[in-house]
Amino acid sequence: MWLIRLLGTGKAGENIMTISEEREEYWIFGYGSLLFKPPPHYDLRVPGYVQGYVRRFWQSSIDHRGVPGAPGRVLTLIEKSYWETLDDPHPSSDDDITWGVAYRIVPEKVDYVKEYLDIREQNGYSVHTVPFHVDKTGTTDERIAGLPKSIPCVVYIGTPENEAFVGPQEPEELARHILNSRGPSGENKEYLYKLAEALKELPPQAHDHHIEDLVSIAKRLENQQA
Repeated sequence: MWLIRLLGTGKAGENIMTISEEREEYWIFGYGSLLFKPPPHYDLRVPGYVQGYVRRFWQSSIDHRGVPGAPGRVLTLIEKSYWETLDDPHPSSDDDITWGVAYRIVPEKVDYVKEYLDIREQNGYSVHTVPFHVDKTGTTDERIAGLPKSIPCVVYIGTPENEAFVGPQEPEELARHILNSRGPSGENKEYLYKLAEALKELPPQAHDHHIEDLVSIAKRLENQQA
């Protein structure tokens, strides 16, 4: 919104005013590549989770971890209610909680970051807003301790209606696909492995059965190929 400030009076008693822009805080939820490759211009990184979603490698990628004709696989979030209607060979043991981090963007850089992410997440993703539940356990950062329990966060999701959504896949087939894919941003397996390491930096309850199982299968397949 626009905030008008009255500074004083000028000639003939005329009021001198300035107009400045006051923005609400802008937060972005990272559950995939944003965990290990953060957005630019953030001043606070907060661990926590969103509810009502399942995280899966069900989004194809032709611009980052794959190419046209040989798409890679990247993460998206699926609403738990919709996920329950699907035949997922990877049963969820994580209820409906997805852990990740929220980034607070510096106010004067919000427009820049929006444009940056719209380009980075253009392959089938759309913008949504979700409540992000802040994890304050053991924090010594007064900025995090002073946050509300829940904050609205922007999140990029590849919904089931988008063309890049591929849906359920057998875990071993999916892991093999990830191992054999690469694109402009590098090998697809790098995405998987870096994500798994980033999740280990979060609280213990942030484990993700889908991710951990894919890493285990991928490592086994790599050892067999060695």
